[in-house]
Amino acid sequence: MSKTIFQRIIDREIPSEILYEDELCIVIKDIAPKAPVHLLVIPKKLISKLSESSEEDTNLLGHMLKIVREMARNYGIEEAFNVVINNGEKAGQTVFHLHIHVLGGNQVELPSELITD
Repeated sequence: MSKTIFQRIIDREIPSEILYEDELCIVIKDIAPKAPVHLLVIPKKLISKLSESSEEDTNLLGHMLKIVREMARNYGIEEAFNVVINNGEKAGQTVFHLHIHVLGGNQVELPSELITD
């Protein structure tokens, strides 16, 4: 099985501007941004998709959300941002290495069927 593009970035095999890094994850800018701020929070551990995470990944997933919060604060979008995780090809996932999209900086248009009150 070949490495995902995110694994190659983590391993420094291909260049990317890493905005944040710790022992558990990295943060990079999305190469095809859908908002003025569009970041990806990526775990260093390969988890193909959220539905394939396990109980042992609970702390990692919580840590990733903490990093989402910190990055939103750092980029001045802490009062209004969207968090998106695509799970599976039919949900729009194209890289099968779990990652969290952080989108902000303007009114982000999500599909109306996703928005329920």
